[in-house]
Amino acid sequence: MSDENHPTFFFSQVYALTRQIPAGSVSTYGDLARALGTRDARRVGHALHANKDSSTPCHRVVTQAGRLAPNYAFGGSLEQYAKLKNEGISFLDREHVDLSQHHFTFHP
Repeated sequence: MSDENHPTFFFSQVYALTRQIPAGSVSTYGDLARALGTRDARRVGHALHANKDSSTPCHRVVTQAGRLAPNYAFGGSLEQYAKLKNEGISFLDREHVDLSQHHFTFHP
C-alpha cells in the first residue's frame, strides 16, 4: 500500500485541512473530501471522529445541510454547539449552522 492510500496519511491530511478552517467559520465533510480529491465524505468523518489532537478544530465541520455531528462526535452536539456559538457562529435552529453566513470553502 502506498503512503497516499494508508489511512494514517489520509487522516493527517484531513486534520491539516481542518486546522485551516478559521474561527467563526465552518466547512462540511464533503468540502474536505473534495479538497483532498475524493468523494468519500464518510471517510473524512471517520478521520475526524478518530482525532485525538485538541488543536484540530473538528467542531468546525458539519454536514452539507449545516447539521451538527451526531451526539457521540466531538464531545456531543451540545459541546459542538457551545464551541461554535462561542466563536460567533449563528444557527438556523438548535442543530443547523447558518451556512449562508459561515461556510468556509477551500480554494485550490
